[in-house]
Amino acid sequence: MKAYELLFFVAPSTDEETRTAVMKRIETTISDAKGTVDNVDNWGKRKLAYEINGLTDGDYTLVDFHADPADVAELDRILRITDTVVRHMIVKRTDRD
Repeated sequence: MKAYELLFFVAPSTDEETRTAVMKRIETTISDAKGTVDNVDNWGKRKLAYEINGLTDGDYTLVDFHADPADVAELDRILRITDTVVRHMIVKRTDRD
């Protein structure tokens, strides 16, 4: 298992129930692939560097997890098709293997 970091944001107008559903979907995808979620850090509302889809702010969440590299592609696919997630980025952490 390799260490990864996922940073994503949703629109700040998104309700708490929808945010929780997105996070549950991420955790389920990782755990179904025999991975583990190490830490979830909700950064809250932050200003975007530039306007994206008419948004100037985003509600950020950082997720540290361990998973197999093949399973990260599935997580990336799920995040791309989830309408609530505006942008996301998954990065391999070489300092935490």
